[in-house]
Amino acid sequence: MVNLSRFTLRGMATVGALAGLAAVALPNAQAAQTSSTATTAATATPSAPVDGTAYAIGNPPAGDALTTKSSLTNVVQYNRLYKTGAIPSSKCHELNVSLRTFNGVVAYENNLFKCLYASWALPLKQAGAAYKVAPKLVVHNSKTVNSYCGTVTDTAFFCGYNGKAWIYIPAYQIMNYWAQSPTMARAYATFTLSHEYGHHVQWLTGILNASWQRSAAFSTYAARLEESRRRELQASCLGGAVDGANKRNYPFSGGFMTQYNWVISHSGDQPGGVRDHGSLKNHAFWVTSGFNARHSYTVAGNCNTFRASSAYVS
Repeated sequence: MVNLSRFTLRGMATVGALAGLAAVALPNAQAAQTSSTATTAATATPSAPVDGTAYAIGNPPAGDALTTKSSLTNVVQYNRLYKTGAIPSSKCHELNVSLRTFNGVVAYENNLFKCLYASWALPLKQAGAAYKVAPKLVVHNSKTVNSYCGTVTDTAFFCGYNGKAWIYIPAYQIMNYWAQSPTMARAYATFTLSHEYGHHVQWLTGILNASWQRSAAFSTYAARLEESRRRELQASCLGGAVDGANKRNYPFSGGFMTQYNWVISHSGDQPGGVRDHGSLKNHAFWVTSGFNARHSYTVAGNCNTFRASSAYVS
């Protein structure tokens, strides 16, 4: 398993949000667009599952009752998202398509994307967020992507920029995994997109921006790293929660579930890497906390990493 590529932790302004499972720095914003039409897989070795970064520049779109006027601590610790009801199943089914080709990955991820949007609409509405705002999904085959949030290399990531959002998924990573294990590639593709959509949920509810503002105010590198781990582990927990909500319609059983559990238990901070996403053990703990039912249904309230003790976000 290869090490994840990382950015250098820099000082943050009051905007900006890094998410996903790899980096901790906001690059210089560049208004550029990446190509998503390539048909030949890149030759890069796939990153360790699950990698990714996410950023937010500017405020998210205003919802009906967003708590962004509260203190930063209240926004992340007592957000209305945590009091929302069951995440409903989208009743979507996994698309039966080969992930060997770029077009297959595009079709697979776009199908899952619609499922995620459908499941998160009600909880986001209950949280007072702009629940109708969906990110644009960009599945591409480029090692380096130029986005409105900056340039990112060899990783999936979320970008929220002035009220609009994008999720970027590198198809070649999924295609490379497919060559090793088709079932593992399906599990990887599923959880990666669910995780990145979790950052979109954070962004719409104000959590992402508030967390970065908190991070900018911390005086120590260790405190900023812990804040990053809380953000990242929450995004993974939210990804697990929406996957769990769809477990009766998506194939979360048998070999697929075995590979899904492998992905979540091997994601997070890799040996020798920056401690910004959480240990492998804690990553698996939070995804499982989101995935497993509480009182027979999955809820976003399972994912309040911002009130957890430091030991659970180490």
